[in-house]
Order: sequence, then C-alpha cells, then structure tokens
Amino acid sequence: MNGAEFSWLLNGVFLLLTLAWAGAALLRAWLSPEGQNVLVENLAARIGAWWAIATLLALAMLGGRGGVVVLFAVISFAALREFLTLTQKSRADHWALIAAFFVILPVQYLLVYMDWYRIYSVFIPVYAFLYLPVLSVIRGAPERFLARVGENQWGLMICVYAASHVPALLSLHIEGFESKGLLLIAFLVIIVQLTDTLQYAWSQFWGRHPVAPALSASKTWEGFVGAVASGAALGAGLWWLTPFAPAAAALMGAVITATGLFGALVMSAIKRDKGVRDWGQLVAGQGGFIDRLDGVLFAAPVFFHLVHIFWVTA
Repeated sequence: MNGAEFSWLLNGVFLLLTLAWAGAALLRAWLSPEGQNVLVENLAARIGAWWAIATLLALAMLGGRGGVVVLFAVISFAALREFLTLTQKSRADHWALIAAFFVILPVQYLLVYMDWYRIYSVFIPVYAFLYLPVLSVIRGAPERFLARVGENQWGLMICVYAASHVPALLSLHIEGFESKGLLLIAFLVIIVQLTDTLQYAWSQFWGRHPVAPALSASKTWEGFVGAVASGAALGAGLWWLTPFAPAAAALMGAVITATGLFGALVMSAIKRDKGVRDWGQLVAGQGGFIDRLDGVLFAAPVFFHLVHIFWVTA
C-alpha cells in the first residue's frame, strides 16, 4: 500500500468520523439536550470510542505490519486481562496464567509477524488447549477444574487467537492486491463497527422480537436483519477496498456483520453470567477493550479464513 493510498484511507476515515461527530452533536442538541434519549446518547458515546480506535489504528499503521502486530498484541493483553479478571481461579492456576500472558500470547503474535500460517492457525486451539491445563493439574486443586480450565481457554481463544487474525490479514498473498492488507483491516473494522450501531438503531425503531429475550430486549431479529442488510450494502459500497467483486464484497459484508452481532451477543451472555455490565472501563459509558471490539474479535478469524480460502494465490 503506497503513501498516497494510505493518506486517502486515513483522510476518508477521519472525514467520516468528523461528519458522524457533527451529526451526533446536532442530534443531541435536538433530541437529547438533557441526555434523556438513550439511542442518541449511545450513538454519541460510540462515535467517541471510534475516534480512539481509529487514532490507535492510524498510529500503528504508520509503523507498518510490525506496528499493527504490536498494537493488537497490546490489545490482546488488555482484553485477556479484562476477561480473566472475571473468571474462576485458584493458586494452582498461577503457572497457567503466567504462561497465557507471557508465553502463549507473545508467541502467537510472533508467529503472525513471521507469517507462519500453518503454525499460528493451530498453535492456540491445539497445542495451548492441550498443554495449558497440564500446568494447573500438576499443581493439584481439582475443585472446579473443568470450569477454570475452560474459562482460561475461552479467554485465549477470543482475546488472543481471534484478535491475532486482524494483523494476520496483512500477510495474505493475493494476486494484484499485494501490500494492501491495511485495506482489508479497514473493510472489516468499518463494517463490523458501523453495523453494531445500526443493529441497535434498527432494533430501537422497528424491533419487535428479541433474539435472546432472557439476555437483552434491545437486540431483536428485526434489528439483526436490518444490520445484516446494511452490512451487505456497506460491503458492496466499499468493494474498492478489497480484491472482491461488488457482489462478493456484499456477501462478505453480510457474513462478518452476522458473525460480529452473534459474537457480541455471546459476550453479553458471559457478562450476564458474571453479573457485570462492562468488561472494563476503557471508555466512560462504553466499557473496556472487549466491549468495543467483541464483534471484530469474532468476525476476524471468519473473514481471514474466507479470504485465505477463496482469494489467496500462494
């Protein structure tokens, strides 16, 4: 990706954010002067979070592939810390936790940086999953062993393995699309983040049938369908960021939107089970790293592998 393309991408993203911020400010002045409109306040808070995410990505992209890998390694560390703070643990798990943070996480990202696809694609779901419990079992404490091990593994799967597939997009070898992996990251993040908000808006305006009534009345099937349709439209409109034809880009947009929305629902269920509203306090009113990126974390490996299967040439 040359400097001119990178500049156009950054300018376009920040122009859209500026327009979104201005629109949100007008809506707040018109519909929520006292902060009484939940939809408008939620939208304004999300736009503020997008500014932070876009700025971090822009700074990382200036450092090239290494900068993006380091950024997501840091995000994974923070997200894993948020996740494991809420899980069951005992003294017998200390070695396993140290290995998760200081061995498995950096090795996964090193493998991604070195483009060792055949290893990083199985390192966590095979080797870490099989051997990490050994560190807990040799120290005894069989009480709640399966629950403790399962929560540690689930944290690694979402916060490290899934997240590492975002920078891994930079290493895909696609004919005619060399050195343009940053555009694929932009395609993924823009669509998943926008449709997350659109799902909320569609549900507020036309939602009647909750997807999971016991979990959240604000997430409805009408909102889900509207968001997936919006994701397809956004994908088709952003096809120029990708090696896909417009129809394939629309399909990709729909798939990553659906995956991101279901992923966010799964993470909400875990929070409900743990009795918390947010994973962390990164952004006031918008939670932590996982709260802001849950949809991206779920969609990233699906998007990566679909591109790898159908578009990678070597």
